[in-house]
Amino acid sequence: MLKSCGKKLAISIVGATVSCLVVLLVAAQHQVIQVAEVPIESEVGMRSLQSLDSMDTNAGAPSDQSSELQSQDSSQAGSRKGFSAYFSKLTRDRRDVEKPASQAGSTTEATPAEDINPNDIFIAVKTTKKFHQSRLGLLLDTWISRNMQQTYVFTDGDDEELKKKLGSHVINTNCSAAHSRQALSCKMAVEYDKFIESGKKWFCHVDDDNYVNVQTLVKLLSRYPHTQDVYIGKPSLDRPIEATERLGDNKMRPVNFWFATGGAGFCISRGLALKMSPWASGGHFMNTAEKIRLPDDCTIGYIIESVLGVRLIRSNLFHSHLENLQQVSKSELHKQVTLSYGMFENKKNIINVKGAFSVEEDPSRFKSVHCLLYPDTPWCPLQASF
Repeated sequence: MLKSCGKKLAISIVGATVSCLVVLLVAAQHQVIQVAEVPIESEVGMRSLQSLDSMDTNAGAPSDQSSELQSQDSSQAGSRKGFSAYFSKLTRDRRDVEKPASQAGSTTEATPAEDINPNDIFIAVKTTKKFHQSRLGLLLDTWISRNMQQTYVFTDGDDEELKKKLGSHVINTNCSAAHSRQALSCKMAVEYDKFIESGKKWFCHVDDDNYVNVQTLVKLLSRYPHTQDVYIGKPSLDRPIEATERLGDNKMRPVNFWFATGGAGFCISRGLALKMSPWASGGHFMNTAEKIRLPDDCTIGYIIESVLGVRLIRSNLFHSHLENLQQVSKSELHKQVTLSYGMFENKKNIINVKGAFSVEEDPSRFKSVHCLLYPDTPWCPLQASF
């Protein structure tokens, strides 16, 4: 009896021992498998990179594959998110670097692309004889007085007094004195030809109601190589102008393009101006203007944007009387390239600056602006500058 009990007890002990050994072996093997499955950090990164390459393929995978992708562990999802964010940032940065400069709002931050000076700029002022005293006289007393060598006046009548002041820089275009698109295009054609003859790097057109801050203009243009295609100014419309191009044989086609208003002024690089030659030199400009039957500044935009495919660079530093000049603050005046005066919404439209002169003494505010920019001018009263 005792022997039988002892035998059963021994068998029970042996069975329990074997069971414990089996459990221990299974646990050890499971632990080894878990250790082997722990991903190395670099491998997680590599798989995340590979998943970025295959995201488009996985996006169209069957539902069972999609559910399998969704069951990946949280560490892989975190890594993918990190790498995706990183490469998204790289893509955005590359786009920002490659994006062309379509606007020019500041002249102080950008690194100059070319070292130029005022003598590299051909500034064409368009006027008419009846404004020689009232408008042009004001410009001669202010900004032109400091930039005689860079400025050329294009008019429609002889003026001996004006010639005494500007010499060969006053040019009688022999165009009509009318304010018609044909007369305006006639003067622009002469401006273009004279610029090409000058050999200067930049052609800038302004009207006789513009004040030009040449120092700021130089800073702006130095951001662009003059050998490349550059057309810079401010549109007067909030959309491209729509026109009809006459092709001959009674055929026409619609065209639309941006143009910089001549009332605020615009500038064209020599490299681009030379490309314009087949449509602008000699009598070609007048012929081109007739094709679209629009004024001179519109024709410039048509040649550059519609024909040559060069985009206008918009700059908020150019100002015409077609905008509300009251919004230009005194503290920002020295940063502007051109200013103007006139009427806006049936009200007098001038720069809001107190300056050294009253509105009655200086209705355009150009004298006050000039004295703020150049307080050393002999006729400027003593005052505080900016």
